[in-house]
Amino acid sequence: MTPDRTARLGQADMHIHSIASDGTGSAAQILDYAEHCGDLDLIAIADHERIEAAVECQRLARERGSRVEVVVGEEVTTRSGHLLGLFLQARLKRNQLLETTVAEIHEQGGLAIVPHPFSAFTRGMRKHAIMRVHLSTDRLVYWDALEAYNPSTAGRYGRAATVRLAGELGLPLVGNSDAHTLDTIGDGRTCFPGSTAEDYRRALVERTTSGVCADWGFVREALIYGRQVRKQARDVARWGRRNLLRDDAPRDLGVPHDQLALQRQLESEYLSGRGRARHMAESAERQEAEEPSA
Repeated sequence: MTPDRTARLGQADMHIHSIASDGTGSAAQILDYAEHCGDLDLIAIADHERIEAAVECQRLARERGSRVEVVVGEEVTTRSGHLLGLFLQARLKRNQLLETTVAEIHEQGGLAIVPHPFSAFTRGMRKHAIMRVHLSTDRLVYWDALEAYNPSTAGRYGRAATVRLAGELGLPLVGNSDAHTLDTIGDGRTCFPGSTAEDYRRALVERTTSGVCADWGFVREALIYGRQVRKQARDVARWGRRNLLRDDAPRDLGVPHDQLALQRQLESEYLSGRGRARHMAESAERQEAEEPSA
């Protein structure tokens, strides 16, 4: 008998930041919190311009046989604003054209989601940019979802407009915490039929997701921001020691050095293989175009 995927709603928080960017918890701490302090089935670390902590969190979850599944994500800066990429194999380049980055996400087999659209406080994407991708005729340039339920001020600002736009465009909605501290993980989430990463992907295709969040309010957000500022001050101090005092200590990404070296090797091999595959495909297309028609 085939199991009924609709019998249970899974819980996913796919927009979490670690100390590798502007968050305050390491990959291991984030996984520990998700495992023991909540009911999430699926999480993604989506650091700004980085994937090291996400890859490490995924490795730890698999090594432990964790009940929480981990997806590799990245919140990358494009020329049109922030973009959330999920199910990534390699780090995305920053400050590219929006369409270029969306296509690269899909080339990696990933999902392209607009985080906190219309936000006036962060680099939230504007409607004209969202529409450019939605109207594109490129098979790799399209949206997988819009993030409407985000508990931060950035998320609240454009929520109503995001819900309206998703309805107009026929796009699914998701919720995420945009957590920068451990205690805010799960404050925003996506509910979906099933419990696994593949169930989550299927739910987006079938548009059976729903989002919820517990808005933080200004007082709590100020406290969260204070913790971020202290963490960033420590990062600046470490930067000064490395670059001014010639201290050899590398930046703390919350990932063991041996795992960082392995990550970079595997990413290089992936990108090299993808480059060869693209070259072969382009050569085949050129050869086919040059062949005389029968």
